[in-house]
Amino acid sequence: MSKPSKPAAEFTPLNIAVLCVSDSRTLEEDSSGQYLADSLVEAGHHLADRQLITDDVYQIRAVISGWIADPNVHAVMTTGGTGFFIRDSMPEAVSVLFDKSIDGFGEMFRLLSKDEIGMSTIQSRAIAGMANNTGIFCLPGSTGACRTGWNDILKEQFDNRTRPCNFVAHFMRANPSHD
Repeated sequence: MSKPSKPAAEFTPLNIAVLCVSDSRTLEEDSSGQYLADSLVEAGHHLADRQLITDDVYQIRAVISGWIADPNVHAVMTTGGTGFFIRDSMPEAVSVLFDKSIDGFGEMFRLLSKDEIGMSTIQSRAIAGMANNTGIFCLPGSTGACRTGWNDILKEQFDNRTRPCNFVAHFMRANPSHD
């Protein structure tokens, strides 16, 4: 006797904020952030907010902390500031905010990027973590890197129908500070 199949789950849209960190671009010139914003909307999610700020540790923390505290923001995607230049400070800015690190995100991003940029991928400091049930995913500043991160990792992990697991249940958990 075969096991009855479960009905397909209904898609759960997330509210996702996008932050570009750049000392040289304006919001109008931010093709990476625009790519992420367009992609998440195309996938059925909601753009909760989109900002562009300079690569300053305290500005980054302030913006992301505001989104972490907002119960209507489920996830944050950032672009820029993950390299080794003197002003690249995204990992230092956000890692102190994490309740838990998502080590596999950076590892998988670099593995996938190797096919595109070779061993230069070791210079990527892409990281991710959870804070107050909000996912924070930090990607490099190139549109190609954002495309890889979105298409090959985040698109599926932000879809509650992805099996055997995805991040949606973690983003939707009740949190005392959100009540």
